[in-house]
Amino acid sequence: MSPIVGIAFGNTTSSIAYVNPKNDVDVIANPDGERTIPSVLSYVGEDEYHGGQALQQLVRNPKNTIINFRDYLGLSFADCDASRSTTGAPLVEIDGKAGFVITRGDGRQENLTVDEVVSRHLNKLKLAAEDYIGEKLSETVISVPTNFTDAQKDALRASAKKVGLEVIQIINEPSAALLAHSEAFPLKDDCNVVIADFGGVRSDSAVIAVRNGIYTLLATAHDSSLGGENLDQELVEFYAKDFQKKTQTNPRKNAKSMAKLRANAELTKKTLSNVATATISIDSLADGFDYHTSINRLRYELVANKVISRFTQFIEDVISKAELDPLDIDAVVLCGGTSFTPKLSSNLEFVLPESVAILGPQSKEATNNPNELLACGAALQAQLLSNYDADELAQALEPVVINTQHLKKAIGLVDAKGNFVPVLKAETSFPAKKSITLKNASGDLLIGVYEGDHHIKETVAEPAAKGEQDDESDWSDEDDEPEVIREKLYTLGTKLMELGVKGVNGLELSFNLNDAGVLRVAARDLKSGKVVKGEL
Repeated sequence: MSPIVGIAFGNTTSSIAYVNPKNDVDVIANPDGERTIPSVLSYVGEDEYHGGQALQQLVRNPKNTIINFRDYLGLSFADCDASRSTTGAPLVEIDGKAGFVITRGDGRQENLTVDEVVSRHLNKLKLAAEDYIGEKLSETVISVPTNFTDAQKDALRASAKKVGLEVIQIINEPSAALLAHSEAFPLKDDCNVVIADFGGVRSDSAVIAVRNGIYTLLATAHDSSLGGENLDQELVEFYAKDFQKKTQTNPRKNAKSMAKLRANAELTKKTLSNVATATISIDSLADGFDYHTSINRLRYELVANKVISRFTQFIEDVISKAELDPLDIDAVVLCGGTSFTPKLSSNLEFVLPESVAILGPQSKEATNNPNELLACGAALQAQLLSNYDADELAQALEPVVINTQHLKKAIGLVDAKGNFVPVLKAETSFPAKKSITLKNASGDLLIGVYEGDHHIKETVAEPAAKGEQDDESDWSDEDDEPEVIREKLYTLGTKLMELGVKGVNGLELSFNLNDAGVLRVAARDLKSGKVVKGEL
């Protein structure tokens, strides 16, 4: 049986991965050596270019270069935002559907619906995977955004089937990213994670509660006007102003000049993700004038500060949408090409509590290539599905991230000091079961089971007093601002039940919440084996 590949199908880039015979995940490169493959098709004469070769045509052959087409799949032309296709081949209406008109070598015009473009793109990915693996492929798992409609998913399956690929499962991008990250760097059992996917033309995020290996989707957010292109545009405007100041020539009047600036702005952005300074050199940018300049990372971050702040606010908004406080979040997993921007991680570290792990390219506890997370997650899911036969597969195809009923409040015990100790945390999906062992418990005990209400306590820490020896000039108004310390605390809520046990010598408590929301608690004496049960 041939392996099932995982495909991350993005607006800007796509990736392919599969689990090799050694159970390692391989991200597959295309014939040009690209593992992160631009989702671009370009036509020059009778030749069709794909990936990076096609992207190079965007400057000299934009009208025959198709970009950013994924989100149009399965939509009528009336439902598409054609303004997103201004730098490449323009979006047109073809029999009510969205599509593109390209010109071939003999001047003949060819109409391509978005469905056909997707088929050609997937076929190129399939051929690259077959060349790498050395086998014919017929099945795949594909990751898509959480707001992909059923009609879009059906259109994706149809486009893949046209090139001999059966989509056995469509997995949501947040779950794919979390699967891949957890495989490499396992997260703790009970945690709340934000998955933030910052791509080239759009941003997506989700808050996922992980409880006993079950993922519950708490909230999602999408912004189709926020992506890496916004950072590029800030750089383009910076370069255009600088060029105009030096030459008294406005490059904005020439489409080809602007295309050159966009290409170099993207290169600058990628360079500054790794080094402190980037240099660009463009021959004959406008009116015969060449353009050469350098920009350092600090200047770039100042130029793009408003956009980077929007990314940060985007994550804060999805946490709020999930009705959580930042203190409820354990980790933020960054994926997508834009997450390479170092300032994005440092901004998040500044606005989120220190307890929140920012798992981006700069983190030692995260993958160093967030572009590959989605494909790796799809490949891991594909490997899981490959272990089923046809009948088992039909039963097993459930969403990886599930929208189940879950607890709004934590359920737990009261310790000897009267403090609430959570056992089943809020956002735990049920049915659920959890046991705890109290080895030091002894004597006659009355065990109270409560709901826990949590709140955020803010404490103002006054700044340290100035020493008499300190120079007044060394102190600023900012130094005098008091620090606000935020803590997450529990208070006892509704009492659910009490269990009385006598002569205990070590105790095991089991909490069982069934799918009807009925809670059963059992207390077992570790020495005698005697069990006391309660139910609500």
